[in-house]
Amino acid sequence: MQVTISVMGRFHAFYLAHELERRGHLERLITSYPVFETVKYGVSRERICSLIAHEILNRGWRRAPGWLRAHYNAQYLVHELFDRHAARHLPQKPELVVGWSSYSRHTLRRARELGAKTVVDHGSSHIVVQDEILREEYERLELRSQEFAHPKIIDKELREYQEADFIAIPSQFVQETFVSRGVPAAKLLLTPYGVNLSNFYPVPKQDKVFRVIHCGNISVRKGVHYLLQAFGELKLPGAELWLIGSLTDEIRPFLARFASPNLRHLGPFPEPELHKYYSQGSVYCLNSLEDGFGMTLVQAMACGLPVITTTNTGGADAVRDGRDGCIIPIRDVAALKEKILYFYENPEACRSMGEAARQRVQTGFTWADYGDKMIAHYQRVLAGPGGKE
Repeated sequence: MQVTISVMGRFHAFYLAHELERRGHLERLITSYPVFETVKYGVSRERICSLIAHEILNRGWRRAPGWLRAHYNAQYLVHELFDRHAARHLPQKPELVVGWSSYSRHTLRRARELGAKTVVDHGSSHIVVQDEILREEYERLELRSQEFAHPKIIDKELREYQEADFIAIPSQFVQETFVSRGVPAAKLLLTPYGVNLSNFYPVPKQDKVFRVIHCGNISVRKGVHYLLQAFGELKLPGAELWLIGSLTDEIRPFLARFASPNLRHLGPFPEPELHKYYSQGSVYCLNSLEDGFGMTLVQAMACGLPVITTTNTGGADAVRDGRDGCIIPIRDVAALKEKILYFYENPEACRSMGEAARQRVQTGFTWADYGDKMIAHYQRVLAGPGGKE
């Protein structure tokens, strides 16, 4: 079995490529990342096809002035240019082509013309469900956003879902959103993402401060505004909230509203550094309104933290409610306050659940585990309807 991967950027594709290559199954990795960055993830130079001009274009657009981005949305153009370019760099006789959603319609069509089986890899909820959740939230907050999917992106993804042989997804939450939109469950390849245990492990906590950690984009989509409200209203003596990651402009008013000496914005930091910050926490919180599978959840668990997360993060695929942490509804500030307070008032339960979380991800949630499961999926794809399970 030989697999070609096409991805704009990195996502979890590089971990997948590494696991495929070390088992002898990677034919080519087509990416916008430069070769010198891609090889750091354990992918051989000769397997990499780097279309770096697209990464430069994408990053340049993201750094454009807000007024320009508001006037013209180049999202679809960026995705479409990479897709068309990647399609021209497929192997002559590919066996299986895996393309990232919204970047792969032309790539997948070309792959099928060349006789390959195709999989579109989609890391979030169904694009229409995702768009509905986010639009509803921005309306509730009376905010404008430049982060909504371009209408042509939505149309493109819907065509990819339809035309690909299979769709790879990371969680039961995502599965439910696809099935609710009429996609047959049999077309979905469900495998939760993994964690690199060489990068994520506990180190001694340097103090006894009760500390809530959030890591990742600090945005409305991640529900950080609700976390700020919950922590601010609790007013827990001696407790701290650390927000690690890139700060979006939309969250700045909430930071100002709930400003406190106990609230800190840190980072972002390189992945190998993150375990040092996770380890200074007491509990991890990912309060997202929409996430396909929050990879920071298993990272925090590997560092020995219990987690508080929502039903819309894919967390239920890794977190055993009441054993490794807690799963709450989205937008539920009262439930969030209740869980934070529980961990604050019960340090022994906090410690034991954190240890259970650490043990939970040791087996079944590494990138090697992910690679094994995806290879099994791909083999069934190639075997066809009569293939062995």
